[in-house]
Amino acid sequence: MLAEQDYYKILGIAPSANTKQINEAYRKLAFQYHPDRNQMNPDANKKMREINEAYTTLSDDTKRKEYDIPLGYHAIVPKFKTGSKVIINSHSSSPYRDRTGIVDQEPVKDTFRFWYMVKFESKTFSTINRFAEEELSKIVE
Repeated sequence: MLAEQDYYKILGIAPSANTKQINEAYRKLAFQYHPDRNQMNPDANKKMREINEAYTTLSDDTKRKEYDIPLGYHAIVPKFKTGSKVIINSHSSSPYRDRTGIVDQEPVKDTFRFWYMVKFESKTFSTINRFAEEELSKIVE
């Protein structure tokens, strides 16, 4: 990691930027500073490395939280409340991926993330499993 670099300044975005804003800023800067477009500019390669490193960190939820917390950027609040309908992301290793559940109780916080107890119901039984915040997505109704 570049020690004194502010990744948000490099990409020209606010610390509250969402994933779409991060992607848009990266694409704009990558197009502008790509070494193939700036063969006569020796600083373009260095700038492109900074942009790539900033994007790699800020586009990954876990890396972004690890980066934000020491800098005081990340508001440490749970993403979901008790009773929220959530879906388990398809990249989860859980057998419940792509299934819908309901957050059963208030989340538990560790150093980098919140953990949620999600309840799944079927006709015959219900079960509760624990998931990290990044494994869940909110269902928009």
